[in-house]
Amino acid sequence: MDDPRESVSVIVPVYNDPNGILQTLGSVAHQCSSHVEILVVDNGSTDDTSKTLQKYTAKHDNVRLLVENDIQGSYAARNNGIKHAQGNILAFLDADETVNNGWLGNALEAVHRHGVDYLGCNVELTCPENTLVGRYNARTGFPVEQYLEEQNYAPTCALLVRRAVFEDVGPFDARLISGGDREFGDRVHDAGYEQGYAENATVYHPARTSLESLAKKNFRVGRGFCQKQRYYPERYGKPGIPPTPSGPSGGGDGDEPDASLTRLAFTLLSIAMLACRGVGYYYEFVVGEENDDIPAPTS
Repeated sequence: MDDPRESVSVIVPVYNDPNGILQTLGSVAHQCSSHVEILVVDNGSTDDTSKTLQKYTAKHDNVRLLVENDIQGSYAARNNGIKHAQGNILAFLDADETVNNGWLGNALEAVHRHGVDYLGCNVELTCPENTLVGRYNARTGFPVEQYLEEQNYAPTCALLVRRAVFEDVGPFDARLISGGDREFGDRVHDAGYEQGYAENATVYHPARTSLESLAKKNFRVGRGFCQKQRYYPERYGKPGIPPTPSGPSGGGDGDEPDASLTRLAFTLLSIAMLACRGVGYYYEFVVGEENDDIPAPTS
């Protein structure tokens, strides 16, 4: 159960996803008591998202609509939410997610029980469309506990952070198109804050079910890593030298009738997605720098 002594702000960026944000709000709102505010940050949507949210917020006192039009990017939208949030603990979700019953209470309990300042939640990928790409993505998704143990970060789609941490180390780096969760987690870890994981606070994230969507994500991830090298070479290495290739194993489901074919398909998808990251990396290396005029994060 959430602690009444703690004020909480839930921050959700959204871009052109009216159905997704309504699904997320419907999942979260009933868990939020009077001391929990929900801040939805519209990141310059060009469809009906804004009108949909205006109607929703008019009927829900604890849901506020913010707009981030100056910078197109989820980290800028989250930073806008941070700036306006009133809570002592800030919880971050994505607009197309749902959460399990007790998500917020279980997460806050873990924060208190483990005495942490930064908490990652369990993320389960859902695959309502039983496509090969969706099954591949669902198997190679978000091992959050492993991320925390090996790389000192949790994804911003399932994260709780004390406000004092942002006041100390600064907000997310809005210059990054991807990888800002890793960069922020490194800053938090380097500053000596305790990080933790809540296995029983579960966020359900839809898997990408089309090859185009998954390829775009990996292209963006590659660009983001090159950007991190440009802005933080002492931490991530010099631009032009990409990291050692890594990615999903590509293993198939052993209990499927065509397990060998699935395994082969997953292996080929893994190779293709690593190639997309490489293309994104060198694209950013050659033609990037359009975000260099965005201010770096400061405390």
